[in-house]
Parts: sequence; C-alpha cells; structure tokens
Amino acid sequence: MSEAAATDKVGRPFFREDIAPYAQPHMGRSVLDLLTSVLPYLLLTVGMYLLLDVSYWWTLLLAIPAAGFLLRTYIVFHDCTHGSFMKTKRANAIVGTLTGLLVWTPFLNWRHSHAVHHATAGDLDRRGEGDVPTYTVAEYFALPRKERVIYYIFRSPFGMFVLGPIVALIIQPRLIAEGTRPRLKRSVHLTNLALLVMVVGLALLIGPWDLFLVWFPVVMLAGASGVWLFYVQHQYEDAYWENHDTWNYADSALRGSSYLKLPKILQFFTGNIGLHHVHHLSARVPNYNLQAAHDGIKLFEDVPVLTFWDGIKAVELKVYDEEGGKLVGWREARRIHAAALARGEAAERSAPPSLASDLA
Repeated sequence: MSEAAATDKVGRPFFREDIAPYAQPHMGRSVLDLLTSVLPYLLLTVGMYLLLDVSYWWTLLLAIPAAGFLLRTYIVFHDCTHGSFMKTKRANAIVGTLTGLLVWTPFLNWRHSHAVHHATAGDLDRRGEGDVPTYTVAEYFALPRKERVIYYIFRSPFGMFVLGPIVALIIQPRLIAEGTRPRLKRSVHLTNLALLVMVVGLALLIGPWDLFLVWFPVVMLAGASGVWLFYVQHQYEDAYWENHDTWNYADSALRGSSYLKLPKILQFFTGNIGLHHVHHLSARVPNYNLQAAHDGIKLFEDVPVLTFWDGIKAVELKVYDEEGGKLVGWREARRIHAAALARGEAAERSAPPSLASDLA
C-alpha cells in the first residue's frame, strides 16, 4: 500500500495543510480570468460576424483564437462548479450560471455529475457518470455486436473529435438522466429555455445562417480541444484503475490524473487544467493557483507526466487490461482476448449498468 493510501484513512487528509494556502480564490485574479476569457471571446465572435462580409476565410481564421478563449471560459465555469473561483457560494453560482450559458451547460446539473467524477475517478466499480466511458478487455468482448460497434466508433478519432463536441456540448447537456433530482432537472430546463431565447434573439438580429457560420466552427474547435483534454487527463497507459475495495482517493489523484505539460500559450488557453493531479487532489484550488501548488508541494514531484505528443498518442488507447494493469489499443486488446480464449477463460465480468446504457 502506498504512503498516500495509508495516511488517507486518517480523519484529516494528509495533504490538507500543504495545499490549503493555494486553495484560496483571489478576487483580482478571478476578475482578470474573466477579462482574459469571456471578454475576448465575445469580442472575437463579433469580429467574426463583421468579417463575414469580407471573407469567410478570415472568419474561420478568427475562429481559432475565439475557440481558445471559449475553452478558457469553460475553465472559469468549471472552477465555479467547484466553488473555487469566487469567495462565496452565491458568487460562484452567479458567475457559473452565466458562463454556463456561453458554454451551453447547466450549472447545477453539471456540478453534480462532475462531483461524482471526482469522487469515483479510477474506480472500476463506479464508472459511468461524469467520466469517459471505458470498458475492460473482457467487458468489451462480452458485449453484443451492436454495442461493440458503438463503443468502437465512440473511441475512434471521428467519434471523439467530430461527434464528441456535438454530443458533449450541444446534445447531452440538454438531456435529463433517469432519476435526476428535481432541483437538477430545473437547472437543465431553465438553461435550455435561456439558450432558446438567446439563440432565437441572435437569429432574429443577425440571421440564422450567419449565426451558424460564426458559432459552429468555434464550438467544434473548442469542443474537440476540450474532449481531448478531458480524455488525456485520465486515459493514458499506466493510469490508475482499481476495484472499489482497493481504490483510494489520494492515489487516484496522484497516479490516475496526469500532469499534461503544455507549451505556455496552450497552458494559458486551457486554464492550467493540464495540472490535473493538483486539481483532483484538491478541487478547491483555482486554476490560476495550480502551477504554484505543483511547484511548491513536494508531494507532486513523482506524478505521471505527459508531453503534448504523449497526449496525442494516448488517443490510441481503447480498453483497460485488468491483468496487465494498463490501458491498451485494439491490437493488444485482441491479442489479450485471443490468449484468454486459448486458455479456455470466459468473460465473466459484465459492464456496469450505467456505462452500458450510456453506449447502448
């Protein structure tokens, strides 16, 4: 058992005192975050609309930085859901709700599902809510053919980076899962209503086609980038996965959340979220303090480090090999399955119901 796992059983988390100084929002830094995310995003989208009469190529060129600032706006929204961006719960809810409209995501409902993700990341027995759907090798080959095809498409580059942004940002946040509490349902309904009013108003103001030409490329670029970021944060070869009985929160954060080292310009647009190990150990650290926390706390010296290229290659990983304790690609998965069949082993483990229903 690791030192983290041993000490995490004690009443007070062993890391609390070390990380506490960084888990404090600063009003000036938070305002600066808003001025360097929401404001430039809105200004650039106006610029994109004005350039429609000049050349659509110029509009598309401007969509690149606009997507970067929309991604940065999502990080502001994300911090608000953790209560780490502003000093009060009410202020976080207000800023989170407003930025949630810009990123098309209901604040309260997403806050709940994302909290589940933080509480279950790396737990093989509690997959299915707020995470990237992931099957084990045995689970995948035990699926009916239709569900295998759906999962195969979902984990393909086309599924992740073309269909993924549409599903993750446009479709899925509009839906309400069975058993959702009334308060969270209202969050979805009110967000959908506000978005309908906003879209109809803008369509009447500038025309539906012009609105689509400006909005869609930005959403696709920002969405594809966001899908990749969320994927590589927990989907790399030696990522931490354990059954619930041996799962540990601190180990999940330190071994199962990557430190994605990005060039400074990309670190800016991604709101430092590549320092995901810090974020998962304490979600109360605002994005602008993540780097300082990583640099100042000795605990983070040995966390998994991924380069930008490592993150690109991680897309090739598809299913989890429980015996080998690592994520593998399709070729290796087929080899493992063939070897299991040769040994006469049956795939006894079935996928968690929530995970299977998400992909069915």
